[in-house]
Amino acid sequence: MLLIKNGKILTMAGINYDNGYILIDEGKIIEVGRNKKSFPSNKDLKIIDAEGKYVLPGFIDAHCHVGMWEDSVGFEGDDGNEMTDPITPHLRAIDAVYHLDRCFRDALENGVTTVVTGPGSANVIGGQFVALKTYGKRIEDMIVKDPVAIKVAFGENPKTVYNERKQSPSTRMATAALLRESLMKAKEYKELLEEYNNDKENVDKPEYDMKFDALLKVLNKEIPIKAHAHRADDILTAIRIAKEFDIRVTIEHCTEGHLIKDILLEEGVHAVVGPLLSDRSKVELRNQTVKTPGILAKTGVKTAIMTDHPCVPIQYLSLSAAIAVREGMNEEEALKAITINAAELTEIDKRVGSLERGKDADVIIMNGPPLEIKSRVITTIINGQVVYERKEDETD
Repeated sequence: MLLIKNGKILTMAGINYDNGYILIDEGKIIEVGRNKKSFPSNKDLKIIDAEGKYVLPGFIDAHCHVGMWEDSVGFEGDDGNEMTDPITPHLRAIDAVYHLDRCFRDALENGVTTVVTGPGSANVIGGQFVALKTYGKRIEDMIVKDPVAIKVAFGENPKTVYNERKQSPSTRMATAALLRESLMKAKEYKELLEEYNNDKENVDKPEYDMKFDALLKVLNKEIPIKAHAHRADDILTAIRIAKEFDIRVTIEHCTEGHLIKDILLEEGVHAVVGPLLSDRSKVELRNQTVKTPGILAKTGVKTAIMTDHPCVPIQYLSLSAAIAVREGMNEEEALKAITINAAELTEIDKRVGSLERGKDADVIIMNGPPLEIKSRVITTIINGQVVYERKEDETD
Protein backbone atom coordinates (compact mmCIF):
# COMPACT_ATOMS: atom_id res chain seq x y z
CA MET A 1 0.00 0.00 0.00
CA LEU A 2 1.28 3.47 -0.93
CA LEU A 3 0.17 6.86 0.40
CA ILE A 4 1.02 10.16 -1.27
CA LYS A 5 0.07 13.05 1.01
CA ASN A 6 0.31 16.84 1.36
CA GLY A 7 0.53 17.42 -2.39
CA LYS A 8 -1.19 19.81 -4.75
CA ILE A 9 -3.23 17.23 -6.64
CA LEU A 10 -4.41 17.83 -10.19
CA THR A 11 -6.76 14.93 -10.85
CA MET A 12 -7.78 15.86 -14.44
CA ALA A 13 -11.24 14.68 -13.40
CA GLY A 14 -12.80 18.07 -12.70
CA ILE A 15 -11.63 18.57 -9.12
CA ASN A 16 -8.24 19.50 -7.66
CA TYR A 17 -6.90 19.54 -4.09
CA ASP A 18 -4.45 22.16 -2.82
CA ASN A 19 -3.54 19.82 0.02
CA GLY A 20 -4.57 16.31 -0.89
CA TYR A 21 -3.70 12.66 -0.76
CA ILE A 22 -3.83 9.53 -2.91
CA LEU A 23 -4.05 6.05 -1.44
CA ILE A 24 -2.88 3.20 -3.66
CA ASP A 25 -3.20 -0.54 -3.22
CA GLU A 26 -2.37 -3.43 -5.54
CA GLY A 27 -1.58 -1.09 -8.40
CA LYS A 28 -4.89 0.79 -8.26
CA ILE A 29 -6.03 4.12 -6.83
CA ILE A 30 -8.42 3.42 -3.97
CA GLU A 31 -8.85 6.95 -2.55
CA VAL A 32 -8.23 10.53 -3.67
CA GLY A 33 -9.21 13.56 -1.64
CA ARG A 34 -8.35 16.36 0.74
CA ASN A 35 -5.68 15.56 3.27
CA LYS A 36 -6.78 13.77 6.44
CA LYS A 37 -5.48 14.16 9.96
CA SER A 38 -4.92 10.42 10.16
CA PHE A 39 -4.55 7.51 7.75
CA PRO A 40 -4.89 3.74 8.07
CA SER A 41 -2.31 2.17 10.33
CA ASN A 42 -0.50 -0.43 8.27
CA LYS A 43 3.04 -1.64 8.80
CA ASP A 44 3.36 -2.19 5.04
CA LEU A 45 2.22 1.34 4.21
CA LYS A 46 4.82 3.35 2.32
CA ILE A 47 4.41 7.12 2.60
CA ILE A 48 5.56 9.80 0.15
CA ASP A 49 5.32 13.33 1.51
CA ALA A 50 4.62 15.58 -1.48
CA GLU A 51 4.45 18.86 0.43
CA GLY A 52 5.11 21.74 -1.92
CA LYS A 53 4.91 19.42 -4.93
CA TYR A 54 2.44 18.88 -7.77
CA VAL A 55 0.84 15.45 -8.12
CA LEU A 56 -0.94 14.48 -11.31
CA PRO A 57 -1.66 11.52 -13.59
CA GLY A 58 1.16 10.24 -15.75
CA PHE A 59 1.38 11.83 -19.17
CA ILE A 60 0.08 9.95 -22.20
CA ASP A 61 1.55 10.26 -25.69
CA ALA A 62 -1.43 9.52 -27.94
CA HIS A 63 0.66 8.93 -31.07
CA CYS A 64 4.30 7.96 -31.28
CA HIS A 65 6.62 5.25 -32.55
CA VAL A 66 8.72 4.61 -29.47
CA GLY A 67 10.30 1.17 -29.57
CA MET A 68 9.50 0.84 -33.29
CA TRP A 69 12.52 2.89 -34.33
CA GLU A 70 15.16 1.91 -31.79
CA ASP A 71 17.21 4.87 -30.59
CA SER A 72 20.69 5.35 -32.12
CA VAL A 73 20.65 2.11 -34.10
CA GLY A 74 19.60 2.76 -37.69
CA PHE A 75 18.15 0.22 -40.13
CA GLU A 76 18.64 -2.79 -37.85
CA GLY A 77 16.37 -1.17 -35.28
CA ASP A 78 13.90 0.44 -37.69
CA ASP A 79 10.80 -1.77 -37.77
CA GLY A 80 7.94 0.68 -38.23
CA ASN A 81 7.33 0.62 -41.99
CA GLU A 82 6.89 -2.56 -44.05
CA MET A 83 7.39 -0.83 -47.41
CA THR A 84 6.66 -3.83 -49.63
CA ASP A 85 2.86 -3.77 -49.68
CA PRO A 86 0.59 -0.72 -49.27
CA ILE A 87 -2.08 -2.76 -47.44
CA THR A 88 -0.83 -4.34 -44.19
CA PRO A 89 -3.58 -4.15 -41.52
CA HIS A 90 -2.47 -7.50 -40.07
CA LEU A 91 0.90 -6.21 -38.81
CA ARG A 92 1.04 -5.80 -35.03
CA ALA A 93 3.16 -3.22 -33.23
CA ILE A 94 3.84 -5.61 -30.35
CA ASP A 95 5.93 -7.74 -32.73
CA ALA A 96 8.23 -4.80 -33.49
CA VAL A 97 8.51 -2.83 -30.23
CA TYR A 98 11.89 -3.23 -28.52
CA HIS A 99 10.90 -2.82 -24.90
CA LEU A 100 14.51 -2.23 -23.82
CA ASP A 101 14.86 0.82 -26.07
CA ARG A 102 16.34 3.47 -23.78
CA CYS A 103 13.65 5.93 -24.89
CA PHE A 104 11.22 4.11 -22.59
CA ARG A 105 13.49 5.25 -19.77
CA ASP A 106 13.54 8.79 -21.19
CA ALA A 107 9.75 8.68 -21.14
CA LEU A 108 9.24 7.59 -17.55
CA GLU A 109 11.93 9.97 -16.26
CA ASN A 110 9.93 12.80 -17.83
CA GLY A 111 6.51 11.72 -16.63
CA VAL A 112 5.26 9.80 -19.69
CA THR A 113 3.73 6.64 -18.27
CA THR A 114 1.67 5.50 -21.27
CA VAL A 115 2.50 5.55 -24.97
CA VAL A 116 0.31 4.72 -27.95
CA THR A 117 2.85 3.42 -30.42
CA GLY A 118 2.70 1.73 -33.77
CA PRO A 119 3.58 1.61 -37.46
CA GLY A 120 4.58 4.60 -39.53
CA SER A 121 2.79 6.12 -42.50
CA ALA A 122 4.49 4.56 -45.52
CA ASN A 123 1.49 2.34 -46.27
CA VAL A 124 -2.15 3.14 -46.94
CA ILE A 125 -2.95 0.72 -44.11
CA GLY A 126 0.09 0.33 -41.91
CA GLY A 127 -0.98 -2.00 -39.12
CA GLN A 128 -2.11 -2.09 -35.51
CA PHE A 129 -1.20 0.43 -32.81
CA VAL A 130 -0.84 -0.64 -29.18
CA ALA A 131 -1.13 1.27 -25.88
CA LEU A 132 1.76 0.46 -23.53
CA LYS A 133 3.02 1.44 -20.12
CA THR A 134 6.59 2.71 -20.30
CA TYR A 135 7.82 0.22 -17.72
CA GLY A 136 7.79 -3.56 -17.72
CA LYS A 137 9.99 -6.65 -17.90
CA ARG A 138 8.56 -7.62 -21.28
CA ILE A 139 6.05 -6.31 -23.77
CA GLU A 140 3.22 -8.47 -22.41
CA ASP A 141 3.61 -6.79 -19.00
CA MET A 142 3.32 -3.32 -20.54
CA ILE A 143 0.16 -3.68 -22.64
CA VAL A 144 -2.82 -1.48 -21.74
CA LYS A 145 -4.80 -2.29 -24.89
CA ASP A 146 -3.91 -4.22 -28.03
CA PRO A 147 -4.86 -3.29 -30.63
CA VAL A 148 -5.92 0.25 -29.86
CA ALA A 149 -6.40 1.32 -33.49
CA ILE A 150 -5.39 0.53 -37.07
CA LYS A 151 -3.15 3.06 -38.76
CA VAL A 152 -4.07 4.43 -42.18
CA ALA A 153 -2.22 7.15 -44.06
CA PHE A 154 -3.13 9.81 -46.59
CA GLY A 155 -1.10 12.41 -48.42
CA GLU A 156 2.56 12.54 -49.32
CA ASN A 157 3.97 9.56 -47.45
CA PRO A 158 2.30 6.60 -49.22
CA LYS A 159 2.44 8.54 -52.50
CA THR A 160 6.18 9.08 -52.22
CA VAL A 161 7.02 5.52 -51.12
CA TYR A 162 5.10 3.75 -53.86
CA ASN A 163 5.76 6.26 -56.62
CA GLU A 164 9.46 5.48 -56.17
CA ARG A 165 8.57 1.81 -56.71
CA LYS A 166 6.41 2.74 -59.72
CA GLN A 167 3.36 1.09 -58.24
CA SER A 168 0.05 2.20 -56.79
CA PRO A 169 -0.63 4.46 -54.97
CA SER A 170 1.15 7.38 -56.57
CA THR A 171 -1.84 9.74 -56.26
CA ARG A 172 -4.30 10.69 -53.55
CA MET A 173 -7.04 9.09 -55.66
CA ALA A 174 -5.30 5.73 -55.54
CA THR A 175 -4.68 5.98 -51.80
CA ALA A 176 -8.39 6.51 -51.17
CA ALA A 177 -9.32 3.79 -53.67
CA LEU A 178 -7.03 1.19 -52.06
CA LEU A 179 -8.44 1.98 -48.63
CA ARG A 180 -12.02 1.73 -49.91
CA GLU A 181 -11.26 -1.54 -51.71
CA SER A 182 -9.77 -3.07 -48.57
CA LEU A 183 -12.69 -1.99 -46.39
CA MET A 184 -15.21 -3.25 -48.95
CA LYS A 185 -13.51 -6.64 -49.23
CA ALA A 186 -13.33 -6.85 -45.45
CA LYS A 187 -17.05 -6.04 -45.31
CA GLU A 188 -17.78 -8.87 -47.76
CA TYR A 189 -15.55 -11.19 -45.72
CA LYS A 190 -17.54 -10.24 -42.61
CA GLU A 191 -20.83 -11.01 -44.39
CA LEU A 192 -19.55 -14.42 -45.53
CA LEU A 193 -18.48 -15.23 -41.96
CA GLU A 194 -21.90 -14.20 -40.65
CA GLU A 195 -23.64 -16.39 -43.24
CA TYR A 196 -21.46 -19.34 -42.25
CA ASN A 197 -22.02 -18.80 -38.51
CA ASN A 198 -25.79 -18.60 -39.07
CA ASP A 199 -25.97 -21.78 -41.17
CA LYS A 200 -22.88 -23.95 -40.72
CA GLU A 201 -24.59 -27.03 -42.15
CA ASN A 202 -25.31 -25.51 -45.56
CA VAL A 203 -22.70 -22.75 -45.97
CA ASP A 204 -18.98 -23.25 -46.52
CA LYS A 205 -16.63 -21.43 -44.18
CA PRO A 206 -14.79 -18.66 -46.08
CA GLU A 207 -11.06 -19.08 -46.49
CA TYR A 208 -9.22 -17.28 -43.69
CA ASP A 209 -7.77 -13.91 -44.66
CA MET A 210 -5.49 -12.36 -42.06
CA LYS A 211 -5.74 -8.85 -43.52
CA PHE A 212 -9.52 -8.76 -43.66
CA ASP A 213 -9.77 -10.44 -40.27
CA ALA A 214 -7.73 -7.58 -38.77
CA LEU A 215 -10.11 -5.03 -40.29
CA LEU A 216 -13.16 -6.65 -38.70
CA LYS A 217 -12.43 -4.82 -35.45
CA VAL A 218 -12.70 -1.55 -37.35
CA LEU A 219 -15.92 -2.51 -39.13
CA ASN A 220 -17.41 -3.72 -35.83
CA LYS A 221 -16.48 -0.39 -34.20
CA GLU A 222 -14.32 -2.12 -31.62
CA ILE A 223 -11.41 0.16 -32.54
CA PRO A 224 -11.06 3.27 -34.74
CA ILE A 225 -8.76 3.99 -37.63
CA LYS A 226 -5.89 6.34 -36.80
CA ALA A 227 -5.75 8.49 -39.91
CA HIS A 228 -2.42 10.16 -40.70
CA ALA A 229 -3.55 13.36 -42.44
CA HIS A 230 -1.81 16.72 -42.58
CA ARG A 231 -3.54 18.62 -45.37
CA ALA A 232 -7.14 19.78 -45.17
CA ASP A 233 -8.20 17.73 -48.22
CA ASP A 234 -6.65 14.57 -46.73
CA ILE A 235 -8.42 15.19 -43.44
CA LEU A 236 -11.73 15.52 -45.28
CA THR A 237 -11.08 12.35 -47.30
CA ALA A 238 -10.46 10.43 -44.08
CA ILE A 239 -13.75 11.70 -42.68
CA ARG A 240 -15.58 10.96 -45.95
CA ILE A 241 -14.41 7.33 -46.05
CA ALA A 242 -15.15 6.83 -42.34
CA LYS A 243 -18.71 8.00 -42.94
CA GLU A 244 -19.10 5.79 -46.04
CA PHE A 245 -18.24 2.67 -44.04
CA ASP A 246 -19.72 3.81 -40.71
CA ILE A 247 -16.42 3.42 -38.87
CA ARG A 248 -14.76 5.57 -36.24
CA VAL A 249 -11.75 7.77 -36.95
CA THR A 250 -9.32 10.08 -35.18
CA ILE A 251 -7.29 12.53 -37.22
CA GLU A 252 -3.58 12.19 -36.49
CA HIS A 253 -1.31 15.23 -37.02
CA CYS A 254 -4.25 17.37 -38.23
CA THR A 255 -1.74 20.00 -39.35
CA GLU A 256 -4.28 22.05 -41.31
CA GLY A 257 -7.11 21.29 -38.90
CA HIS A 258 -7.24 24.94 -37.86
CA LEU A 259 -8.25 25.80 -41.44
CA ILE A 260 -11.34 23.58 -41.25
CA LYS A 261 -12.01 23.73 -37.51
CA ASP A 262 -15.76 24.28 -37.88
CA ILE A 263 -16.09 21.20 -40.09
CA LEU A 264 -14.20 19.06 -37.57
CA LEU A 265 -16.55 20.29 -34.84
CA GLU A 266 -19.62 19.68 -37.03
CA GLU A 267 -18.49 16.13 -37.84
CA GLY A 268 -17.64 15.36 -34.21
CA VAL A 269 -14.11 14.31 -35.16
CA HIS A 270 -11.27 14.39 -32.62
CA ALA A 271 -7.68 15.40 -33.31
CA VAL A 272 -4.27 14.22 -32.13
CA VAL A 273 -2.05 17.16 -33.08
CA GLY A 274 1.68 17.19 -33.63
CA PRO A 275 4.59 16.99 -33.73
CA LEU A 276 4.72 20.65 -32.69
CA LEU A 277 8.48 21.07 -32.30
CA SER A 278 9.50 20.23 -35.84
CA ASP A 279 10.22 22.08 -39.08
CA ARG A 280 8.14 22.27 -42.24
CA SER A 281 10.09 19.42 -43.78
CA LYS A 282 7.68 18.67 -46.63
CA VAL A 283 5.14 20.45 -48.79
CA GLU A 284 2.05 19.31 -46.88
CA LEU A 285 3.43 20.99 -43.74
CA ARG A 286 3.56 24.48 -45.24
CA ASN A 287 0.63 25.63 -43.07
CA GLN A 288 1.99 24.07 -39.87
CA THR A 289 1.64 26.23 -36.77
CA VAL A 290 1.96 25.55 -33.04
CA LYS A 291 -1.28 27.50 -32.62
CA THR A 292 -3.34 24.59 -34.01
CA PRO A 293 -4.04 22.76 -30.70
CA GLY A 294 -5.28 25.95 -29.07
CA ILE A 295 -7.44 26.90 -32.03
CA LEU A 296 -9.06 23.46 -32.16
CA ALA A 297 -9.62 23.28 -28.40
CA LYS A 298 -11.22 26.74 -28.33
CA THR A 299 -13.50 25.68 -31.19
CA GLY A 300 -14.68 22.70 -29.15
CA VAL A 301 -12.77 19.94 -30.95
CA LYS A 302 -11.44 17.42 -28.44
CA THR A 303 -7.68 17.59 -28.85
CA ALA A 304 -4.64 15.62 -27.75
CA ILE A 305 -0.99 16.50 -28.31
CA MET A 306 1.55 13.96 -29.57
CA THR A 307 5.31 13.83 -30.06
CA ASP A 308 5.32 11.45 -33.03
CA HIS A 309 8.57 10.18 -31.46
CA PRO A 310 11.24 10.02 -32.78
CA CYS A 311 10.18 13.11 -34.77
CA VAL A 312 10.13 14.88 -31.41
CA PRO A 313 11.82 12.92 -28.61
CA ILE A 314 9.33 11.37 -26.20
CA GLN A 315 10.69 13.35 -23.23
CA TYR A 316 9.45 16.58 -24.80
CA LEU A 317 5.74 15.76 -24.65
CA SER A 318 5.06 18.19 -21.79
CA LEU A 319 7.27 20.80 -23.47
CA SER A 320 5.09 20.50 -26.57
CA ALA A 321 2.03 21.19 -24.41
CA ALA A 322 3.78 24.14 -22.78
CA ILE A 323 4.59 25.64 -26.18
CA ALA A 324 0.93 25.26 -27.15
CA VAL A 325 0.01 27.27 -24.04
CA ARG A 326 2.51 29.97 -24.96
CA GLU A 327 0.79 30.15 -28.36
CA GLY A 328 -2.73 30.57 -27.00
CA MET A 329 -3.98 27.23 -25.68
CA ASN A 330 -5.68 27.25 -22.30
CA GLU A 331 -3.32 25.67 -19.75
CA GLU A 332 -5.90 23.23 -18.41
CA GLU A 333 -6.76 22.13 -21.95
CA ALA A 334 -3.07 21.62 -22.69
CA LEU A 335 -2.73 19.37 -19.63
CA LYS A 336 -5.84 17.47 -20.72
CA ALA A 337 -4.24 17.06 -24.14
CA ILE A 338 -1.48 14.93 -22.61
CA THR A 339 -3.60 13.19 -19.96
CA ILE A 340 -7.35 12.59 -20.00
CA ASN A 341 -8.01 13.73 -23.60
CA ALA A 342 -5.17 11.53 -24.84
CA ALA A 343 -6.70 8.62 -22.90
CA GLU A 344 -10.22 9.24 -24.20
CA LEU A 345 -9.16 9.65 -27.83
CA THR A 346 -7.29 6.35 -27.68
CA GLU A 347 -10.08 4.69 -25.66
CA ILE A 348 -7.99 3.71 -22.66
CA ASP A 349 -9.55 6.21 -20.25
CA LYS A 350 -11.12 3.50 -18.08
CA ARG A 351 -7.61 2.72 -16.89
CA VAL A 352 -5.47 5.86 -17.25
CA GLY A 353 -5.57 9.61 -17.84
CA SER A 354 -6.86 10.87 -14.49
CA LEU A 355 -6.50 10.29 -10.77
CA GLU A 356 -9.74 8.53 -9.85
CA ARG A 357 -10.76 5.60 -7.72
CA GLY A 358 -10.33 2.31 -9.54
CA LYS A 359 -7.90 3.55 -12.17
CA ASP A 360 -4.32 2.38 -12.60
CA ALA A 361 -2.00 4.08 -10.13
CA ASP A 362 0.10 5.90 -12.72
CA VAL A 363 1.16 9.05 -10.90
CA ILE A 364 3.89 11.64 -11.29
CA ILE A 365 5.17 14.11 -8.72
CA MET A 366 6.77 17.35 -9.93
CA ASN A 367 8.68 20.03 -8.08
CA GLY A 368 6.78 22.83 -9.81
CA PRO A 369 3.83 23.57 -12.12
CA PRO A 370 3.62 20.80 -14.74
CA LEU A 371 4.01 23.00 -17.81
CA GLU A 372 6.65 25.30 -16.34
CA ILE A 373 9.94 24.86 -18.24
CA LYS A 374 11.98 24.70 -15.02
CA SER A 375 9.78 22.06 -13.36
CA ARG A 376 11.10 18.52 -13.11
CA VAL A 377 9.55 15.13 -12.52
CA ILE A 378 10.96 13.87 -9.23
CA THR A 379 8.93 10.66 -8.89
CA THR A 380 7.22 8.43 -11.42
CA ILE A 381 4.82 5.71 -10.29
CA ILE A 382 3.43 3.08 -12.69
CA ASN A 383 0.87 0.52 -11.53
CA GLY A 384 1.50 1.63 -7.95
CA GLN A 385 5.24 0.96 -8.20
CA VAL A 386 7.86 3.70 -7.88
CA VAL A 387 9.87 3.24 -11.08
CA TYR A 388 11.85 6.48 -10.98
CA GLU A 389 13.05 8.82 -8.25
CA ARG A 390 15.16 11.82 -9.09
CA LYS A 391 18.23 12.24 -6.94
CA GLU A 392 18.59 15.60 -5.23
CA ASP A 393 21.97 16.25 -6.85
CA GLU A 394 20.90 14.99 -10.29
CA THR A 395 21.45 17.80 -12.77
CA ASP A 396 21.59 16.07 -16.14
